[in-house]
Amino acid sequence: MTRFRVVDAFADRPFTGNPAAVLVLDGGYDDAWAQAVAAEFALSETAFAEPHPGPDADYRLRWFTPATEVDLCGHATLATAHALAEDGAAGPLRFATRSGVLTVTPADHRLWMDFPAHPPVAADPPAGLAAALGAAPRWAGTAGTGDLLAELDSERAVRHLAPDPAALAALPGRGVIATARADDGAPYAVVSRFFAPNVGVPEDPVTGSAHTVLAPYWADRLGRTAFTARQCSARGGLVDVDLPAGTPGRVRIGGTAVTVSEGVLRV
Repeated sequence: MTRFRVVDAFADRPFTGNPAAVLVLDGGYDDAWAQAVAAEFALSETAFAEPHPGPDADYRLRWFTPATEVDLCGHATLATAHALAEDGAAGPLRFATRSGVLTVTPADHRLWMDFPAHPPVAADPPAGLAAALGAAPRWAGTAGTGDLLAELDSERAVRHLAPDPAALAALPGRGVIATARADDGAPYAVVSRFFAPNVGVPEDPVTGSAHTVLAPYWADRLGRTAFTARQCSARGGLVDVDLPAGTPGRVRIGGTAVTVSEGVLRV
């Protein structure tokens, strides 16, 4: 039997943020089994961690949506670090992943993930983007995550999007990040939503990897390298970001997490 936990990431209380299933394993496992487990949980991501034999990392970490394995997932990394901390692991924790070695460090009552930054590059919006989103972007670009970034006119426009999942799935890339500057007086600087039907996730509640794009994009426009963002899905969550001086090309993404359930797989 294999233990699992479901952890709400980027959350300070249950049933908010983004849930991820976490399995900390003793050794190797079959890829088809991992994909079947992720499909069974039917969450946006299921994380599989196992001890890493080399000196450069502590654990090997992989992420599966219900449909496929992905190269980078922030909320499931945060959830995994939270689960390992519950088991007594002391940070920093180093994970060998398809996106290189990712480090998670506890500080300021948060877990801070050190990820590669992916500044977007301006590009003509692909045909059908405005119709698929239900709003025309004022700026569009592409990023190394494989995502399209679409800046909209207002926080309200982002919050009230009602996109067409089938039309979004016809667009190139992994997913679409819709974003805007926050309303005046909001306790966060920017808002976003993330849609990825191409990988089996119609809308992701809170997306760490999207903030590897949002952080450098908005840092230029806000004139500051550290700020709080809100992903305004139905569940919602706050994400702290920081582009640290002296480490170009990296972004620190911070948040908290809560374990909401655990059990065992009998297969």
